[in-house]
Amino acid sequence: MCEDKCNCNGSCNDHSAEGDHQGCCCDQPYFQRRYQTKAEQVAELEEYLADMKKEIQAVEERLADLKK
Repeated sequence: MCEDKCNCNGSCNDHSAEGDHQGCCCDQPYFQRRYQTKAEQVAELEEYLADMKKEIQAVEERLADLKK
C-alpha cells in the first residue's frame, strides 16, 4: 500500500489503515520556503487587490439589484 505511493517503503508510521498518506514523511518536500522575494510579494498583493476590486464590484451590483 505505502510502497506504491511514496518513497518511505512502508517505514513511515503516519499512514492510516486505508493507505492515506496525509502526514506521511513523504507527504511534504524536505525544504519549504518561508520567505518571498519582493517581486513575489508585489505579485501576490497585486492579485489580492484585483480580487478585492472584483469583490467590491460584486457587492455593489448585489446592492443595486436589491434596491430595485
